[in-house]
Amino acid sequence: MSLARATRLLSRFTTGRPPLRLRTLTTSSPGSCSPRPRLFNARRIATVGLISGAVLGTSLLAPVVYADATEDADAPGKAAGRSSPGRGTPLSALVRTYVVYSLCSIPPLVDWSPVILSTLLAIPGVKQITEVVVRYTFFNQFVGGDSAEEAIPVLEQLRAENKGVLFVYSVEVDESAPAPAALSAHKQIVGETLHCIDVAADFEDKHASTDGGKGTWVAIKLSAMVPDAEALRRLSKHLVDTRPATTPRVAFPGCPRASDLDVLSARTPAGSLSEADVAALCELREDLAAICERARARGIRITVDAEHSWYQPAIDSFTLDMMRKFNKLPAPPKSSWFSSRKDAATSSVGTQPLIYNTFQGYLRRTPEYLTQSIADARAGGYALGVKLVRGAYHPHEMEVHKAATQSRIDRTTPSGTHELSISPDNMPPVWLVKDETDTCYDESVRLLVQLVREDADAVARGAPGPAIGALFGTHNWESANLVIDELVRQGMATKTGEGENGSVWISDAAMKRVVVAQLYGMCDELTDHLVRRTRTTSPFVLKYLPYGSLAEVMPYLSRRAIENKSVLGNGGAASERKRAASEIRARLFGQS
Repeated sequence: MSLARATRLLSRFTTGRPPLRLRTLTTSSPGSCSPRPRLFNARRIATVGLISGAVLGTSLLAPVVYADATEDADAPGKAAGRSSPGRGTPLSALVRTYVVYSLCSIPPLVDWSPVILSTLLAIPGVKQITEVVVRYTFFNQFVGGDSAEEAIPVLEQLRAENKGVLFVYSVEVDESAPAPAALSAHKQIVGETLHCIDVAADFEDKHASTDGGKGTWVAIKLSAMVPDAEALRRLSKHLVDTRPATTPRVAFPGCPRASDLDVLSARTPAGSLSEADVAALCELREDLAAICERARARGIRITVDAEHSWYQPAIDSFTLDMMRKFNKLPAPPKSSWFSSRKDAATSSVGTQPLIYNTFQGYLRRTPEYLTQSIADARAGGYALGVKLVRGAYHPHEMEVHKAATQSRIDRTTPSGTHELSISPDNMPPVWLVKDETDTCYDESVRLLVQLVREDADAVARGAPGPAIGALFGTHNWESANLVIDELVRQGMATKTGEGENGSVWISDAAMKRVVVAQLYGMCDELTDHLVRRTRTTSPFVLKYLPYGSLAEVMPYLSRRAIENKSVLGNGGAASERKRAASEIRARLFGQS
């Protein structure tokens, strides 16, 4: 069966079926889900079997062919990496990329993917076929390996291309399943995160750069580190109800304050928090301290992933708590009439903040929240780490807010208590149209790059620092190029040559404070463009690289497809598919 035929069959299979509201770790209660219709009969199972065989056969039988190793790395259109269509990529990987993005081009299939997978995995015989197909397609496209050690060859390959990694153990908590050994699922995730930091640090020790720059970071997700993610939502609700207002006001989910976690100090229930919630959240605070201590000792930076808005007040509070402890700046230089000296601790400051919080451009609060966070960091004497992204939950945020608004109109529940919603605002927490998100993101880029330049100037005059660092996560070409253009405009990078072929030399001061990132397996053409356009002594571009066993990351794979429809939409998946197809034709027939 040809790839085109397989794609047409899948399209026919999903035509006319509306998407379901799916329950995952971060979705609503069972009552909010529609009843599942009967998905499969013998004919449909046979169709899936045929498609699975076609995909698997193509992926397994396609020969591994590499281009000449002496090929110019700066050649236009050059793309590398296990999942990057290009001349140095195995033909089998190109075929896999084509298959994966052909499937991602079918919106109903993306929406139904969790239900389809769970159904197939429940059928004896079909389960084994499904696991093999998923492993040779989506798993190999978006996941680095079954373990941190198995992902090391991917880290090596990316580093050879001057790309770094944002490493993450991508496993969701399912406490309904029996946990092996004596540890619960969330404690295993904490333990694996510590191991991930050690693997990342060992890799960096092997590839230490001359300027001390680090190209391997570690990401963490707080909702996976508690027995029940509802504890975070209940803490968020408590904070929204009791947190003092800021001037100017910051829209929901608000702005964290240094006193937010005082409620945990007494270790007694408060508001909507139960005794079990307080115990679990205190344990989370201790686990995060252990993770940050390990990261500081091994020189690995930590980013805290953003999640749905009803978890975000609690996540922001824990992240602020960590930044105040682990991003603490040394005292400013002391001076007198007779001498001027720098504090001895100044020389031991790292090249960037250790802890980074995620700021989502699609949240209406972001402009005021970013401004307030900068002011708080300056007043508190700690470095601010900013991971700026657009955001991946827009449709669900709008859906939940709409349901809450209707509930208030019907007066069936008090304001801000409908299912997941804890927002007291009449407006949704996210911008209504994408243009507003794009404007918010790009204006934040300009502000942060300006602050980076001001910080570099201050450190050059003797101030402690760096006092700010920024990771710009984006799959948008205009925004990614804007970061580099702003560095040039602010005098932190130098452009050589004219036009698109001109290179940009990133200064050491900028490299200590700024990186750009994209998801592994996605937008590799943009990643390669950024690598070709810049000249740096250490990786300036990172790939967000998850790892975990196939069974563990299956929820990540289906959720990744749904959450990133904004990335794959507007022809994004079709563009990736066409690019892979063009390279396949060039390999096989010598034509583009």
